[in-house]
Amino acid sequence: MTERMRRVNEAIRETLAEALGELKDPRIGFVTVTGVKVSRDLRHAWIFYTSYGDEKAKAGTRAALASATSHLRGAVGRQVRLKFLPEFEFQEDATPEQGRRIDELIAQLHQQERQP
Repeated sequence: MTERMRRVNEAIRETLAEALGELKDPRIGFVTVTGVKVSRDLRHAWIFYTSYGDEKAKAGTRAALASATSHLRGAVGRQVRLKFLPEFEFQEDATPEQGRRIDELIAQLHQQERQP
């Protein structure tokens, strides 16, 4: 990945994080934008996020992000100067859940080592 693409990804991530805080939709709970990956042609952007709560709360967040996509694209378009404004696709980031699972496996291994 080029330095320019890293800067574009980070600029979009920062702008989205700020714009999400300004949304008034009650379905959006605690959401963190964890990363952005823009295609080489700048036509498509994958927005990775985490949200907290049960599955019902996460479903509400997904729906709210889908309905706010055009507003969020507009916010990015006003803040980030790009030749093309990419289409956004929001994807829930599974990294925290994978980290918890790894921690559980490590704890199980330590517990097995302590047993004679």
